[in-house]
Amino acid sequence: MPNILTDTDGGLLTADNCVIAFIDHQPQMTFGVDNIDRQSLVNNTLLLAKGAKLFNVPTVLTAVETESFSGYLWPQLLDVFPGQEIVERTSMNSWDDEGFRAAIRATGRKNVVLAGLWTEVCVTWPTLNMLKEGFNVYVVEDACGATSQAAHDAALSRMTQAGAVRLTTIPTVLEFQRDWAHREHYTDLMNLFKEHAGAYGIGIEYAYTMVHKAPQSAQKPQIVPPASH
Repeated sequence: MPNILTDTDGGLLTADNCVIAFIDHQPQMTFGVDNIDRQSLVNNTLLLAKGAKLFNVPTVLTAVETESFSGYLWPQLLDVFPGQEIVERTSMNSWDDEGFRAAIRATGRKNVVLAGLWTEVCVTWPTLNMLKEGFNVYVVEDACGATSQAAHDAALSRMTQAGAVRLTTIPTVLEFQRDWAHREHYTDLMNLFKEHAGAYGIGIEYAYTMVHKAPQSAQKPQIVPPASH
């Protein structure tokens, strides 16, 4: 039986009840993104990908017309999942592709988290199809890119009106952790946030070095006091 959100989960996603699909994070698609700074898009996508890997969340990678138009998936994303099979498509709508449908269904999970390019096409269309087929769809909007802010907003409105749920990257990964008493992934998660979580990551670094007196690196930096007058 597929996993679904249960009362035990408190309505939350867990590493055990969802699958994450990364759709068309490719150079040609990235060129057309105009609703978010492209480096922020890359950073957010990598945070989501590394978070998924850390918590062993099943992931599906898919690309469209790689060698004829769009280019290979970002190398940074491929580095997170070395050797993982990529579902290659010709269709703009990944749900039209038998290989993509099979990859999602093989996980046995009904909660599908999506990130991809572009929001208004390659994220919206499979979202609408999957909702119709009984999946619960969650769109990580800051790991998606659209050709304009208007296109991004309209796509998000269309998906939420159909029943999808909007998410952003940091709380999605935090949802997998859920309780700080769970120490298995704690250190790796903190390192991940320090690398990719912007102001939150800087705050973690501050807490480590100033509150807990941890060194910034393997060798604690030497602080030279100000010269006396």
